[in-house]
Amino acid sequence: MRQDFKPGTMIYPLPAVLVSCGNDESEYNVFTVAWTGTICSNPPMCYISVRPSRHSYPIIKKNMEFVINLTTAEMARATDWCGIRSGDDYNKFKEMNLTPGKCSIVKAPLIEESPLCIECRVKEVMSLGSHDMFIADVVNIRIDDKYMQEDGRFDLAASGLMAYVHGGYFNLGNKIGKFGWSVEKKK
Repeated sequence: MRQDFKPGTMIYPLPAVLVSCGNDESEYNVFTVAWTGTICSNPPMCYISVRPSRHSYPIIKKNMEFVINLTTAEMARATDWCGIRSGDDYNKFKEMNLTPGKCSIVKAPLIEESPLCIECRVKEVMSLGSHDMFIADVVNIRIDDKYMQEDGRFDLAASGLMAYVHGGYFNLGNKIGKFGWSVEKKK
């Protein structure tokens, strides 16, 4: 049996990311976003959706850049806290002991505690209703060296990423396959 349920946002799990923005320390802010994702691989593009009433919205709109910082289980409290508290009232970097770092291309800060930071430059802003979508070019990725393997590959799974599912934060589970494994030839 199945039953109908009101239309809503039920595509889960989602990444729970911290987005950092601001061109100088006086306007640096960090906030939690679950409405984010990849929209194109060539050229690499992604998006974040932000309510216009949020503190970071005019900062991103003015500077047209931001950083998506992936989060880990160790960052869970800070991720939640930065999604509840406003940058109008708190210096979130300071309150959560997060370290703003220098990006290679954009002026917005990255979060040093994040295993992977995606530098983004806004290409288009699309008004959707409750949120505006910032469609962005990925202009650089900064990776924590401790997750780099000797062969030059990045072991993202070793970083302990977390996901957001319908109001809760979760560790990712065990690997159950890899891309293409269902059609690999048996030896």
